Amino acid sequence: MTGIPAFNDNYLWLIRQGTLAAVVDPGDATPVLASLQQQRLQLRAILLTHHHKDHVGGVLELVERTGATVFGPAGEKLPHCDRRLVQGDRVALPELDLDLEVLDVPGHTAGHIAYAGRAAGVEPLVFCGDTLFASGCGRLFEGTPQQMKASLDKLAALPGKTRVYCAHEYTLSNLAWAVAVEPDNAALQVWHRQARHQREQSQPTVPTTLDLERQVNPFLRTSVPEVAAAAAAHAGRPLADAVEVFAALREWKNDFR
Repeated sequence: MTGIPAFNDNYLWLIRQGTLAAVVDPGDATPVLASLQQQRLQLRAILLTHHHKDHVGGVLELVERTGATVFGPAGEKLPHCDRRLVQGDRVALPELDLDLEVLDVPGHTAGHIAYAGRAAGVEPLVFCGDTLFASGCGRLFEGTPQQMKASLDKLAALPGKTRVYCAHEYTLSNLAWAVAVEPDNAALQVWHRQARHQREQSQPTVPTTLDLERQVNPFLRTSVPEVAAAAAAHAGRPLADAVEVFAALREWKNDFR
């Protein structure tokens, strides 16, 4: 599995098995085509999680150049899609050792999906687009706090060893905020130091694992008393339940500098 850097902070995930490949969320065709040429790969499939341009901008050129089959969410307007997917569908491509289950994870966009399972020998994994990030989550452009909280709960219920292949290198920014939320979290402090070191060495901080995210990601820790208390203190009001805690955390992160 290779993360192809694109734009300022995107990762386009290239799945390779032998001479064949698939790519997840190719917002730009140019670096994907360069990687295919350098590694002498044939692109067989394109997996899309949602409709934002930095995730789909390269689709048409890649289809024209490679003839790859495009898989994507049934509920989103996409530049091209051969197979539209909903919760419970499977994407099985034996030649890529790829077997992925589709999860509906609305919130960032209304029809966002994720792919969980196995790809090119890596198992378990999840391609979660802009729903779950390392120590963060996506902004709510089209969905509600209730939807996003449910989507994150769905991802958090995957096995702890699941490798989280998110689409952006937002980790240090997310961690600066997470430490403000939960300053006494020892695991968070260790991860913050490690992530800073990795970025200083120009290394990616993703994928992480769900085990780690459950320990350090405030959005997956809304039931932890310290996180709920911090969210209520920042909101300046009592919060009735985990959804209100999540909404307050998301508003806090939106404005955090």
